[in-house]
Amino acid sequence: MLKKLLEFGWLLLLVPGIAAQQGRVYSEGGRWAQEMTGSLSGAPNLRIKVDAGSVRVEGGSRSGITYVVHNRAFTSSEDKARQEFSHYKISTFLRGDTAWLVGEWQGGKPQSFSGEFVVNVPRELESLKVETAGGGMTASGISGRVDAASGGGKIHMENIGGSVRAATGGDDIEVGSVGGDLNIQTGGGRVSIGSVKGTTNASTGGGDIVLVSSDLGAVLEAGGGNIQVKLCGGKLKISSGGGNIDVGDAAGPVEIETGGGSIRVVSAKGPVRAETGDGRIELDGVPAARVETGAGAIVAKFVANSQRGESTLQTAAGDVTVYLAPELNISVRASIELANGHTIRSDFPAIRVTAVGGQWGPRTITAEGSLNNGGPLLKVSTMTGDINFRSSR
Repeated sequence: MLKKLLEFGWLLLLVPGIAAQQGRVYSEGGRWAQEMTGSLSGAPNLRIKVDAGSVRVEGGSRSGITYVVHNRAFTSSEDKARQEFSHYKISTFLRGDTAWLVGEWQGGKPQSFSGEFVVNVPRELESLKVETAGGGMTASGISGRVDAASGGGKIHMENIGGSVRAATGGDDIEVGSVGGDLNIQTGGGRVSIGSVKGTTNASTGGGDIVLVSSDLGAVLEAGGGNIQVKLCGGKLKISSGGGNIDVGDAAGPVEIETGGGSIRVVSAKGPVRAETGDGRIELDGVPAARVETGAGAIVAKFVANSQRGESTLQTAAGDVTVYLAPELNISVRASIELANGHTIRSDFPAIRVTAVGGQWGPRTITAEGSLNNGGPLLKVSTMTGDINFRSSR
């Protein structure tokens, strides 16, 4: 008897969704459309799972959770369209403190069919989780956390107060402002991120990544695209299979690796480690650096702060230019292994240059010296190229 009562109660929970299944069917620009509307109880959490169609969730509603479902069938007759609509079952129910909106396709795969779920929720929603088989997903104006997963659709988030987790099989991800941590990944699309109050972890299989700001650090990974970071408030770690890396202002240490692109860091409060298989490296205002390029020039400007330490600048084929503040206490050791046609120049008399070898044979040039009684060691080397030490004043 108890089992039958429980089954009956479960069916009652599903009744609103079943009643709305018929909806309104009408002609729309040469195709057939179905519209279904409904509401859910004022649960603090919402979960949406759909087999076909996109989902858009907008915060700010003062009347609880309401939804509108627009389905479209590209068929020749209304009867065929109604048959197509009948295969897509929309149900709503409450499980604990979570409201559910579910779209389940029954009887094979969708044919000539598209759907769109538009859901209005209170801004104070504590959590939202959305899963789509392949459609896109948009969420905005929610103070809680948001989780989203799509088999291959575009994901867009804006004005989210809590943390965000999102993944798509292969389209773009766009994120505006996030009040917590951000964790996103796409199989191959572009990633665009605005302002993140927490930490950022983002990866893409093949597109570019742009990050405006992340207050507590970031880890960014691209299979082959370019990566740009304008502001990072903590530790920054970047890797790309072959793209260019451009960093604005980093408040902590920076680690960068790319298979073949150029690297540029405008300013870093912590030490910088950077490596590229083939590209130029430019550091403008760092306390310490360990950088290496397989073939490209290196330009580095060193500044004094508490994060100073030993530095290494190394290129297999390219010029190296180092800018040093006159008041900087530092020890220097530099070398050009194949120096024929190349030399070391210095604005500082304390850095002494020595050449070994003849005019026609192999020639090596080295330089060594200390500024202001010496300090952390700076080692500079190139197989073939010029080395220049310049005053940054």
